[in-house]
Amino acid sequence: MSKSIQKCEIAANFAQCISFYNKSNENKDIEHEVKHSNETVISEIKVKKENDVNDEIVDIQSDEIKLKEDIGIFQEPKFFSRNSNLISHLRTHTGEKPYQCNHCEKAFSQNYSLKSHLRTHTGEKPYQCSDCDKAFSTNNALIEHLRTHTGEKPYQCSQCHKAFSQKHSYINHQRTHTGNKPYQCSQCDKAFSRKTNLLGHQRTTTGEKQYQCNQCNKAFSQNNGLKAHLRIHTGEKPYQCSHCDKAFSENSVLIVHLRTHTGEKPYQCSQCHKSFSQNSNLIRHLRTHNGEKPYQCYLCEKAFSVKYNLLMHHRTHTGENPYQCSQCNTFFSQKGAFINHQRTHTGNKPYQCTHCDKAFSLKTNLVMHQRTHTGEKPYHCSQCNKVFSQNNGLKGHLRTHTREKQYQCSQSHKAFSQNSNLIKHLRTHTRETPSQCSHCEKAFSLKNNISLQLSTHTGDNPYQCSQCDNTFSLKTNFLSHQITHWGETISMKPMQLGFFT
Repeated sequence: MSKSIQKCEIAANFAQCISFYNKSNENKDIEHEVKHSNETVISEIKVKKENDVNDEIVDIQSDEIKLKEDIGIFQEPKFFSRNSNLISHLRTHTGEKPYQCNHCEKAFSQNYSLKSHLRTHTGEKPYQCSDCDKAFSTNNALIEHLRTHTGEKPYQCSQCHKAFSQKHSYINHQRTHTGNKPYQCSQCDKAFSRKTNLLGHQRTTTGEKQYQCNQCNKAFSQNNGLKAHLRIHTGEKPYQCSHCDKAFSENSVLIVHLRTHTGEKPYQCSQCHKSFSQNSNLIRHLRTHNGEKPYQCYLCEKAFSVKYNLLMHHRTHTGENPYQCSQCNTFFSQKGAFINHQRTHTGNKPYQCTHCDKAFSLKTNLVMHQRTHTGEKPYHCSQCNKVFSQNNGLKGHLRTHTREKQYQCSQSHKAFSQNSNLIKHLRTHTRETPSQCSHCEKAFSLKNNISLQLSTHTGDNPYQCSQCDNTFSLKTNFLSHQITHWGETISMKPMQLGFFT
């Protein structure tokens, strides 16, 4: 019998026991016993130090496994039923990796790990799901995939009772409770709870992007990024919402979407206690408090608190308008403006007022309209205490204090404090008359004029003289009439009629 590896010959029927134990350290001899009726390893293990004069015996109970300090190096010794398993385990201590891949420089401590790795080169996927057409290169990957069909989640957190279908997800989740970040960057002080996050971080410093799309040649620093990107080409959306018919290409997007159903807002601002459904929204919100603008334009000195705003700003330099309307060929630099424009063709008004029957094509218009019901005026002038229901109203008002007129006509060089006034003025040059009367063929450059024209058809006379019973449809005619009452008290009293309400 070998000096380093010994068999267990204790069992009455040796064929039942194929256990081995290792005596790799010269000063130790581990004796073990195994029960052979599908029971666990017996609770008592005797450890004897070979060169100890007193032949000291240390009893180790299964509920309190501990070796004496001068004998062992393991706090919780592992036991194996096969010698091959023990040899493989010892490589986790020595770091030995005898199995080398002949396609790349990777090496492995176990032969089956090499076999699994070789399939990444050959593309072989021998393990097929019986419920769908998906196939996998390893049996473990198939087992985890099957849980997406069965809904099985065998790994449960003891602290928050959240359950997981994959063991690695469970381990990563536990670190959210412990705060453990075992993966340290060797270049800086940053540490990570997941190895993939460390590898992704390291590639941001090197610029390495080893995962490349075979359809559009776009490259990614992380494999997960490539997998998510490939779904753009395939159109695959494997993550289905259990509350509605929506499906998503990424699980993280599904998680955020689910909060629209549950109303959950787990991210709270520590300064104003406003809550958000996404961490990214909280980060952007915090910049309204600290004034941080980390995204700076490299062509001018402007800086922005949101990356998307910087991208939109860049297009003012490049002139890029990537969104084109298929009906009128108008181009747009922003996707949101393009979507809003399309509703002018479709007539779609998805934003419904809960107080009345009015509906709007833009969400901002609905918010402003609702303030006519609530009377809310959240925008305050810091100079004269006037309040406004719209931010644009406040901005226009502030220019009455600064006398700023930033909107200038390119033809007559006349300047205006508000863009709406410039638009009205430009029609004196273009002769544009966008406001059409619904009763006749007359058209007007100003919306107010169409209101006056309508009164000639309806017979409404909203201006009544306070001195006599005469009424007028036009304010100018009313004022001319006032001259007939010289010396009398003159007042103008608009009647609450029709479109003047």
